[in-house]
Amino acid sequence: MKRIVKSQVKGFPTKDGAGVSLVRVLGPNTAKEFDPILMLDSFDSECPDDYRAGFPMHPHRGMETISYVAKGRMQHRDSLGYSDTISDGEVQYMTAGSGILHEEMIPESERLLGAQLWLNLPKEEKMTDPMYRSIKREEIQEIDFDGGMLRLLMGTYKQYSGICGKHLPFDYYDIQLEANQTITLDTEEQRSVMVFTLLGNICIEGTVVSEKTAAKLSEGTSVTIQSMETAAQVLFISSQKLEETIAWGGPIVMNTQTELQEAFNELQEGKFLKKKIAY
Repeated sequence: MKRIVKSQVKGFPTKDGAGVSLVRVLGPNTAKEFDPILMLDSFDSECPDDYRAGFPMHPHRGMETISYVAKGRMQHRDSLGYSDTISDGEVQYMTAGSGILHEEMIPESERLLGAQLWLNLPKEEKMTDPMYRSIKREEIQEIDFDGGMLRLLMGTYKQYSGICGKHLPFDYYDIQLEANQTITLDTEEQRSVMVFTLLGNICIEGTVVSEKTAAKLSEGTSVTIQSMETAAQVLFISSQKLEETIAWGGPIVMNTQTELQEAFNELQEGKFLKKKIAY
């Protein structure tokens, strides 16, 4: 059974952090439809003034952040003591869990292009230990096919395996299609699947998805993605629905308002971090 486009969300320009210009695509109003993806922001700029202010130190709890830098660089530092930089084609994977402070600074480059996802954590794992790791280019398999290439950022694809998340099944591909080409992907029928058009326009079963748009797909056992008159770069995301209540306040995502208020109270009282600050 072929998957089709159920809904689309076109990104809009906004600012976040200390004044970073970005394209906000998914957020609180789309969390139920795109479950378990909470948020998706996209970055695309050739002007360093758009992003050099970065995202100074801030807290997270109850979710994971997955940042993909297709072009450019991103510097990470956190309360666990990790300091790391990713560059062209690499990934930052962070589990906020019970609580973490981190910053993301963005050095000047010829072009900043990429996306950050927030992936929800299951209720029973909201307070898991925080964790950070980077996924470097040598850990990302590049699989050629007629008309393009698939980069396996996380999860599995056919017989290939990449870095896997610990809390939810999560397949994340960067699919690069030449003009007027197609790729068909097999999918588990009940998986929650979406695509994001990082660059270019695509067509899925007769429905056009324009650049910088997230498309939620129906259930099914396969999906065919077709590029159009120009090349396209598509982020493919497959996971498992949680179907849980969401209490969301800024950088913290819990299941109830009581849990959310407790998190903010702990921030004020200096009790937020369950792991010792290492810097």
